[in-house]
Amino acid sequence: MRKRVKSVIVGGVFAVMVGGAGYGTYNVVNALNDDGGSASPAAARKRPLDAKEVRDTARTFLAAWAKGDADTAAVYTNDQESAARALTGYREDAHIRRVRLTAGRIDGTHVPFSVRATVSYEGTSKALAYESSFEVVRGRTTGRPLVDWEASVVHPRLHDGESLETGEASAPPIRAVDRDGRVLTADAYPSLAPVLAELRSAYGEKAGGRPGIELYVKRASEDAGTTTLLTLAEGRPGTLPTTLSAAAQRAAEDAVARHPESSAVAVKPSTGEVLAVANHREDDFNAAFQGKLAPGSTMKIVTAAMLIDKGVTKAGGPAPCPSTATWQSQTFTNLTGLAPDDGATLADSFARSCNTAFVKLVDEKPLTDASLAEEARDNFGLGRGDWRTGIPSADGSVPASTGPDRAANAIGQGRVQLNPLNLASVTATAMTGAFRQPVLVPKSFIDGEPATARGLSGTTSAQLRQMMRRTALSGTGARAMAGLGPGVGAKTGSAEVDGQQKPNSWFTGYRGDVAAAAVAQEGGHGGDTAGPIVAAILRATR
Repeated sequence: MRKRVKSVIVGGVFAVMVGGAGYGTYNVVNALNDDGGSASPAAARKRPLDAKEVRDTARTFLAAWAKGDADTAAVYTNDQESAARALTGYREDAHIRRVRLTAGRIDGTHVPFSVRATVSYEGTSKALAYESSFEVVRGRTTGRPLVDWEASVVHPRLHDGESLETGEASAPPIRAVDRDGRVLTADAYPSLAPVLAELRSAYGEKAGGRPGIELYVKRASEDAGTTTLLTLAEGRPGTLPTTLSAAAQRAAEDAVARHPESSAVAVKPSTGEVLAVANHREDDFNAAFQGKLAPGSTMKIVTAAMLIDKGVTKAGGPAPCPSTATWQSQTFTNLTGLAPDDGATLADSFARSCNTAFVKLVDEKPLTDASLAEEARDNFGLGRGDWRTGIPSADGSVPASTGPDRAANAIGQGRVQLNPLNLASVTATAMTGAFRQPVLVPKSFIDGEPATARGLSGTTSAQLRQMMRRTALSGTGARAMAGLGPGVGAKTGSAEVDGQQKPNSWFTGYRGDVAAAAVAQEGGHGGDTAGPIVAAILRATR
């Protein structure tokens, strides 16, 4: 027996639902035609949407979706092909039935709604509930009110190119444990969710588990793994050891939670083991490992190593800090309030983060356009494309550059791109003199050999530690590192980004056998936002 579609309006909200599993024909509330009404398309495109248009469009779209009529629902969107494909998959691939969609209170053109449904697969069923939303806009060509289609309309965890599927999980579940055997879950450590998903995809079978039946997000790239939304039948998890430290992870989670769009990583310099990885973002992107942003003055660690290795200067050698410096027609300045110092040493200019000192020095012989790229690649292992950390990661980009970019690269702007993982590794290399490629799981689990690099001479490493210690105790990093003791080092960075009101805040530091780095997008000066994140991690670990 066919069930009728019902639309109920109560207190400004409405629900659309279909009873049972049978689906009959559906007569669309508004006739579909090219112009959406009697007004001409040109006139309609210019007219603001009124409340009735938004309400009627939302009701009709949700009713067709609830009924399982993907094609009709798609007609009420501005991307019919993508919407039809996603909503068809919602029923056929995700096996979602008995759909009830309830719109919340509409705010202008914004329509929030709740989903209550059942996922049924091979005799097993489970209730599904979540919230989503969409905007109603005017069609660009017809002027008709339409749902502004995005993948997230179907489910807020979906992004372009992704889909919902139900079936045997692509990998067995894992029971991830830290270096001391403590269990790590996404409930206890929320920002680990994408990391645990990647670990499960890569090592679920190696860990010895058995897959269950799940509703999951299928990523656009197979290497990115899946995200479980609902478990219909439990699998058997295999135990996967990681290098993480629960204490460091907790500190990192709590620290990044105070700043939106921030990420942090901590590593153990003596081994390269990753102790913590945390992100505070609206999406599931692991920016701590895969981000690519200009690192600002934290790049001066690598630049200083280049200057020392090439014999241009040394920690106690000259590095004058003028108010401005011009390189091939581009003028560089310092942070507001930084007084010039014509008699400054490299250690002075490093601790005060003087941009102009480094810009002037990159013109010295025997430096070339490729010198910084060579230092980064050969000594710090950056930009080689061969890091095997255990999950997807980016190992930075420091290209050989001509023109103004050669100078800009030296101060972490221009074409240089790093992430907190890369920067924590840079600090670890500066501390120990040895490059040890970071890893998140035991090396025996990772296919292939970890990346290698030459590292630094004892003399260069000692001078970098000297300069970073001064920065932490009396330079730009002193406020953030206060109270952490004498055996510390740090470097601050502020990276200007076109279109942002405030620069990205970068900071890296070390204490004992821990090196940590963080970035907070639009966080301002390095010591203001990223600095406290790093300090909190170092304070919690030794």
